[in-house]
Amino acid sequence: MKVLVDADSLPKQIRAIVIKAAIKRNLNITFVSDRYLKDIESAYNKHTALLRNIAKEIGISEKEELNKIKSPIEQIVVETGENSADDKLVELAEEGDLSITHDIPLSDRLVEKGVIVLDDRGSIFTENNIKTRLSLRNSMTELRSYGVNLEKNSSMKDKDIKAFADAFSSTLDKKMREN
Repeated sequence: MKVLVDADSLPKQIRAIVIKAAIKRNLNITFVSDRYLKDIESAYNKHTALLRNIAKEIGISEKEELNKIKSPIEQIVVETGENSADDKLVELAEEGDLSITHDIPLSDRLVEKGVIVLDDRGSIFTENNIKTRLSLRNSMTELRSYGVNLEKNSSMKDKDIKAFADAFSSTLDKKMREN
């Protein structure tokens, strides 16, 4: 199982939770965005250094061998363009993977591939609910195009961050038990 993250749409606090889980559980996590994100690069470097120090402690001393040890945190930066990050995520996704995104059309594409999709508020998108969410999203977009200003998502609150952390942790635990 891979964890694929739409880093363009993910708040920094949520990325921090995902990074912490990657390090704690040694997960393969790929962040895809159309811009370089310093927090992900920093986490990759710190985790790689930690893994190399552990390798030294258990007796690996050859520089060539140590240089092969790298964090499973990956950042892919795609060219800026409509859906460029989304297209890359869909390309990388395989059935049984876990993806994190706030993007409903992307979620629909991923669910069609058999990917479990979690949004930044802790909601899980499935075959049973994604079409309804997509239809609602499309209706809201159409209303906005007619000048009807409807309330958008509120800013992240502590309860939203906790809801995401809890849902992410329980989803990871379930997926790891299955494997």
